[in-house]
Amino acid sequence: TAPGYAPSLRSRLPLVAFLLETIFILLFVFFVKIEHNGNAFLSTEFQDIHVMIFMGFGFLATFLLRYGFSGSGFNVLLAAMAIQWAVLMNGFLLPQRHHKREIHISMKSMIEAELCAASALVAMGAVHGKTNPVQYKFIFKISHILISSIMLLHVFGALFGVMVSWVLYREGIEPVHEKEKTDRKTGLFAMFGTLFLWMFWPSFNSAMVRDHKWERGLKLTVIYGTYLSLAVSVVMAMSVSMLTSAKGKMNMVHLQSSTLSGGVAIGVAMTAVHTPWIAMTIGFCASLLSALGFCYMKNHMLFAFECHDTCSVLNVHAVPGILGWFALLFLRLASDESTIAVQFAVYHICVLLITACMSLVMGTATGPTTLIHIWRPQQDRKCFDDQAFWEFPNLVVQK
Repeated sequence: TAPGYAPSLRSRLPLVAFLLETIFILLFVFFVKIEHNGNAFLSTEFQDIHVMIFMGFGFLATFLLRYGFSGSGFNVLLAAMAIQWAVLMNGFLLPQRHHKREIHISMKSMIEAELCAASALVAMGAVHGKTNPVQYKFIFKISHILISSIMLLHVFGALFGVMVSWVLYREGIEPVHEKEKTDRKTGLFAMFGTLFLWMFWPSFNSAMVRDHKWERGLKLTVIYGTYLSLAVSVVMAMSVSMLTSAKGKMNMVHLQSSTLSGGVAIGVAMTAVHTPWIAMTIGFCASLLSALGFCYMKNHMLFAFECHDTCSVLNVHAVPGILGWFALLFLRLASDESTIAVQFAVYHICVLLITACMSLVMGTATGPTTLIHIWRPQQDRKCFDDQAFWEFPNLVVQK
């Protein structure tokens, strides 16, 4: 039976889910209203990001051989809860989101909520397969309190998740857990997720960009730059994967993630990139660093720091995000006047330092709270396994 196989969540997950949804509904009753005069043209971008969150990240999370149900199912669960939480947190914490103690929902606020959910899913990637859905719910609530007002959501989500994974480190998964592997079928499904993310990433980066009187066409520039950066990332990911292989063959895991690194990097630097070659150069460097990180950094992180990053979010999101931060800093310093450039540099450095410090501190603080026995943490031998949480009628022994 299930309780004999793994700690049952019957008394945990339904109770936590009912309690959270009841609180959400009550808060929506008293504080949330629909804004009827919003920008309907954002609906297309909202739909693109919606597909990325639920289909892109959902399929991408199915890469593990025995964790496909949990990867896709927990992705939907976490994203659905995170969007509701983000709508409330953005409304309460951002002054422009509430009017006379009311939170007005618009297409823009829904897009912002989905962007916050994306950051929670990035953090989820670091602890993928090593936590149960009750722990996921607790982790996303903590991360969203801070994500609401932070620009570098890729960097925050990745560092937050990595620190939680460091605290939750298990000796039983070193060097590689026996169930932490992929095959042709799961690799193909994960590649579907990558393709969804790759196709809609220009909308992801440009959703919150608005054209200004002094800078016409900025939104289209961001879309063009993102596409070119992603295109270069694909070529570089395949090339580096083949070069670093002992047999001279490509690794599908590298393609599933490193092809997206250009979109991450250009997303941070997009407001300062106005020429195609700069966007392509950023994509080139981001994919190069990401693919090399997949080959070498993940194992070194495990042995040197006892940090197991399942989806290698450090290489897919944190490293390209920091690269984009440097690109934005250098481009602004080169184009602005000296006084304005210095002011921007100070502000820009402070943003990154605050983002990194908050993610590291909060990730470290969140980890121990998820180890409390009341959450029923998984046993080492039950990590990366669907049977701990899902029914499989074909495996039931008939007596």
